[in-house]
Amino acid sequence: MDRQREIRDFLVSRRGRVSPRQVGLPALGARRRVPGLRREEVALLAGVSVDYYVRLERGHLAGASDSVLDAVADALQLDAAERSHLFDLARASRGGGLVAREEGVPEGVQRVLDALTAVPAFVWNRRLDLVAANHLGYALYAPVLAEASARPVNIARFKFLDPAARSFFYDWETSIRNTVALLRTGAGMMSDDQGMKDLVQELSEASEPFARCWRDHDVRLHWSGVKEYQHPAVGRLSLPFETLTLPGRPDLMLSVLTPDPGSASAEGVRQLADWADAQHALSARVEPS
Repeated sequence: MDRQREIRDFLVSRRGRVSPRQVGLPALGARRRVPGLRREEVALLAGVSVDYYVRLERGHLAGASDSVLDAVADALQLDAAERSHLFDLARASRGGGLVAREEGVPEGVQRVLDALTAVPAFVWNRRLDLVAANHLGYALYAPVLAEASARPVNIARFKFLDPAARSFFYDWETSIRNTVALLRTGAGMMSDDQGMKDLVQELSEASEPFARCWRDHDVRLHWSGVKEYQHPAVGRLSLPFETLTLPGRPDLMLSVLTPDPGSASAEGVRQLADWADAQHALSARVEPS
């Protein structure tokens, strides 16, 4: 992941998605050699010189002020996730990216996880490693844990390299696009993290769907939504989630999955708890004394 190339490709991809008509500019000329906006048009909309914008698009964001970045984001009609990603790329260019930390969650965070006994909860890092979970979280991801050959389990590696992922995630195609967008968001925040670089290279070389999605340069904020699974023990689960960044640990995210009250998924989570208890009891009986 070359930083200047990342910046260039991101800005070019976003520029290509905005037509002159969308921003109130005339589409002069019968034929346009580039899709979307020209660099001159972006510079005009952002209120900077063409030479300065060209320099930005070549990857030189270190000296750009927040006001300039905001103006470029407005000109390109970036959404909240894309705007945040642009600022992350600029911050990394100045040497201010997140520092990877390999230790697990603080003890207090694990206690919080364990206190959530009725719903699945997880802690992920920006590489999408499963760092910690509660009892129901491990039960929900039991098929992933069973298939993974390395620890910590990495959800991106499982989705793209393990055939079992296509049956576990209810809408695999949508799921992989979201996963790549999250991973690229994390890569923008942690552009010097060697583990992130190695993971992206591994998946790019081993998975054509990953490489295809990665080229789109899509990013995503992961604060809320719905995760859908086809769990082998309890069937389909549709689980709304909320995600928080842990205070003092911006490299870690806490996700809590809460089914709608009275829904089939709420019953499924209750069945999942019973299944997990039965699995635990069975393993306790077969362990040697």
